[in-house]
Amino acid sequence: MAKAPTVIGVLTEPPAPTWWKVNRHKVFGIGGLLIGYLIGTHLAGAPEQQPATPRPGHTAPAPATSG
Repeated sequence: MAKAPTVIGVLTEPPAPTWWKVNRHKVFGIGGLLIGYLIGTHLAGAPEQQPATPRPGHTAPAPATSG
């Protein structure tokens, strides 16, 4: 049970913060990083890589056919 606030003259000392109030920024930060990691690794934003095949160094126009 929480201790009642003590009276200091006219003012009262605020009660000690709960665990949630002290650590919620840590919980949200870790949760956000985890969700971001899962989204970044499991939702494919780019197409799959194609296997690397050798390509010609340059292209030349097709030979003209007389006819």
